[in-house]
Amino acid sequence: MTSIISLLIILATGLVVYAIIKSNPVKPQPLPLPSGVPYEPTLPDSAPALHWSDGGRFMVELMNESRYQPTLQALAGAHGDSAAAAPYVATLMPDDRNAYENEAVAVFIEGRMVGYLSQKASIKFRELLRKKEAVGQLSTVDAQVRGGALWQGKRLQYIVVLDVEPLEK
Repeated sequence: MTSIISLLIILATGLVVYAIIKSNPVKPQPLPLPSGVPYEPTLPDSAPALHWSDGGRFMVELMNESRYQPTLQALAGAHGDSAAAAPYVATLMPDDRNAYENEAVAVFIEGRMVGYLSQKASIKFRELLRKKEAVGQLSTVDAQVRGGALWQGKRLQYIVVLDVEPLEK
């Protein structure tokens, strides 16, 4: 008798759950499948509003992902076994479409993406843009592609440093 009652309870519970699921008007949306292509902003054609300088100190280093290393190696040019220090002018672009970070600032050299300012540096840089009444506008800054020396038979990583006042205070 107890097993019949237990069976009826289980059956009734199953029917109630099924009825709730079928009557729920909200259908779960399928998650988008990863495309395998990392997000990368595109540099607009507009002219930069400002050029920043910190007197040649080059104290701000970009966050660097491994996917930018081939680009940085090409920008560094031939430098043999020693480290590169190739000079450039970088373009800084506030990236409002970045899904991973609210206040992102993308950095380009010769129209190619080379990295981002760190989160703290991005927030500080955007504050500087607000003070200069240049919110959302492109800026330029002197930059260097450094690194890539040969050490124990392997090429070290390349970095980009910017000649803008320290942004992580």
